[in-house]
Amino acid sequence: MAPENKIPPEIVRELRAIAHDLSNSLETILQATYLVSQTELPQSTRRWMEMMDQASQEAVMLNRKLREVLRSQS
Repeated sequence: MAPENKIPPEIVRELRAIAHDLSNSLETILQATYLVSQTELPQSTRRWMEMMDQASQEAVMLNRKLREVLRSQS
């Protein structure tokens, strides 16, 4: 990234902390979703669980991209 496009270091630090905390929260959601999906569930509930899992996986990927952008600021 060009120097004129650099994010100020204090903002990068804060965004890194937020991304880290988001990773922790997403990991809890992913693990809980997995554990619940291993139980006997009605089909309609299973569909909701699959939707939650897919959305969580997408959030993980977005967070990963955010962390890559922040790493490029170093």
